[in-house]
Amino acid sequence: MHDAALGGRAPHGNRDSPATIQRRTVSSLVGSQMLGGIGVASGIAVGSLLAEQIVGTADLAGLANTTQVLGAALITVPMARLMAARGRRVGLVAGYACGTVGAALAIWAGVVSSFALLLVGTALFGAATTSNSQARYAATDLAEPRHRGRALSVVVWATTVGAVLGPNLLGPAGRLGQLVGIPALVGPFLISLAGFVLAGLLLSLRMRPDPLLTAQRLSRTAGEEGHPHGSLRRALRVMRSSRGALLGVAAVATGHTVMVGVMVMTPLQMHHGGAALRLVGFVISVHILGMYALSPVTGWLVDRLGARPVILAGAAVFVVAMTVAGRAPEGWSAGLMIGLFLLGVGWSCTLVAGSTLLSNSVPLAERPGVQGASDVVMGLSAAAGGALAGVVVGSWGFGWLCAIAGLLALALGAATGLSHVGRGSRRSLLTSGD
Repeated sequence: MHDAALGGRAPHGNRDSPATIQRRTVSSLVGSQMLGGIGVASGIAVGSLLAEQIVGTADLAGLANTTQVLGAALITVPMARLMAARGRRVGLVAGYACGTVGAALAIWAGVVSSFALLLVGTALFGAATTSNSQARYAATDLAEPRHRGRALSVVVWATTVGAVLGPNLLGPAGRLGQLVGIPALVGPFLISLAGFVLAGLLLSLRMRPDPLLTAQRLSRTAGEEGHPHGSLRRALRVMRSSRGALLGVAAVATGHTVMVGVMVMTPLQMHHGGAALRLVGFVISVHILGMYALSPVTGWLVDRLGARPVILAGAAVFVVAMTVAGRAPEGWSAGLMIGLFLLGVGWSCTLVAGSTLLSNSVPLAERPGVQGASDVVMGLSAAAGGALAGVVVGSWGFGWLCAIAGLLALALGAATGLSHVGRGSRRSLLTSGD
């Protein structure tokens, strides 16, 4: 399509070449991911703890993070439509704006001790999570096919700085909250609000021209057919027609469900064992380090070996992670920290490999809708997993939750292995988008 133009002249009406636009896009996304990552991680780390403080029971505590995941899923469809019509920048900035409102409502909910208001706030908070997630696809719009895994993974990696820093700000943020007269667990949402505002401003000012709109212009110049869309129904039809797209969605959704289900219950597992808030923040930051820090290596492996081997590796890492974390005692332990780190690594493998396989499996005009639909499936699956995680932990304990998550990972590995059957030569496996 437009790959040859990446090193050539700029499209009509724009003095910058596609390669220059791609570099500016990636640098803008890197900055916004750092800022947005601080906001997302700060709120997620204390959401379940604040909910438990308000309602007085752990049974409903997981709903705070579940509504955040559900809100992220529900806003994905309108965001995909908005990006298909007006570009990545407008859609991503709109998500951060909604997340800012959500963080403000969560602060208010903590002050007045309203569980219902907290759930509304965390649902809107999820819009910022969607922007943080959808940003990875913006990095692939103008990337050459052989470098899509690397481009996507660099943006995923950029979240490391903010996401690791965010949970480690829980202690200072709690003291800040008390200084301004609000509960300590509300303080981290002040950090979230500031991070979302700055991330939105950076994208609004720097990510110009828009990478998706530029790619669409290049596609029309090359004489390719297809009008960009964000329709969920059409996207689901497109995904069903492609084995590669289906496997990509399955990898992303399963990996995210496993990660969210275990991660949202970890603060409670530690808190019930007497771990201090700073240790909870430290373990979550180690987990997030595993999610993002190695993503460039994951992207390189995807470009070099193909997506399926990396998905298989991610499933195997998940199984090891659940074995280690599930055997750890309540409270602080090195085993729990190692398990949570490996949980993040498994998530990185399934997200980067699955997202790259999905993008390579569908035409440009279908990508906004299909990518949005993929994140809807991912979000709804993880929301269900997060809701059930609280019930499982409340009824049977954290160990059983890890065992169930490990079985899901095994199922993903089996499905990925079976997809190799009858696929032909190794070359077709590594080069085919499907």
